[in-house]
Amino acid sequence: MNPVEVKRGDGPVVLGLPHTGLAVPEAILADLNETGRALADTDWNIHALYDGLLPQATSVRAVFHRYVIDANRDPTGASLYPGQNTTGLCPVIDFDNRPIYRPGREPDEDEIGRRRDAFHAPYHAALKAELDRVRARHGIAVLYDCHSIRSKIPFLFDGILPDFNIGTNDGTTCAPKLQEIVADLCAKAEGFTSVVNGRFKGGWTTRHYGRPEDGIHAIQMELTQSSHLAAEAAPFDLDPQKTETLRRHLRAILKAIESWAYAQAKGGD
Repeated sequence: MNPVEVKRGDGPVVLGLPHTGLAVPEAILADLNETGRALADTDWNIHALYDGLLPQATSVRAVFHRYVIDANRDPTGASLYPGQNTTGLCPVIDFDNRPIYRPGREPDEDEIGRRRDAFHAPYHAALKAELDRVRARHGIAVLYDCHSIRSKIPFLFDGILPDFNIGTNDGTTCAPKLQEIVADLCAKAEGFTSVVNGRFKGGWTTRHYGRPEDGIHAIQMELTQSSHLAAEAAPFDLDPQKTETLRRHLRAILKAIESWAYAQAKGGD
């Protein structure tokens, strides 16, 4: 399995897609229980949702499933949200706190290391290479990390999640103006709710690469699956009407990011 799929564009925006892959090696699949094999914690159809919205964007997509290893977690295994419920680098529970492995078949440290080398590292090597390429071309690169999640998950958060969850690690991973542009567009999206740096402040990818002082800006967008899926349950199909509406807003957001980046490349404000 090639763990990464890269589609190169000439523009300043790079789309990260760490959680849309469904590939699980047979040896790992054999260790998963029925809950794990359902692969329910996928960012379902997010690559299709964003497809074609920004023609000049580069995309870097993990082909492997997050149950193999989570490409948006710190490779050391350190928690992104200390003190809060979450899932780990190689998850052993799902988002509802249910075991995903057969008893005694959870990955040990050696297996986690193998998965880190075979999947996590190649994904981030590819992502870094594209960010460096784009920055070399334009003098700036913007990483827009694409995610989705169910709107109600009591184990992870209380209540109902807003539709647009913008994460910049409390404003540290991108220029203030870029955060403002995205937040304003989300706030003005009729029929949708939004929050900046709420429950989701940006995962390891956003925090690791977002270095505005070095010309790389990063922002995570966590969408509720209710905003574009027919149901937040199997078979997790896109709802055509919801998708059309949401894609209009996402296109506007991505085009605004691209325009801002081009302006910065020309020395603008």
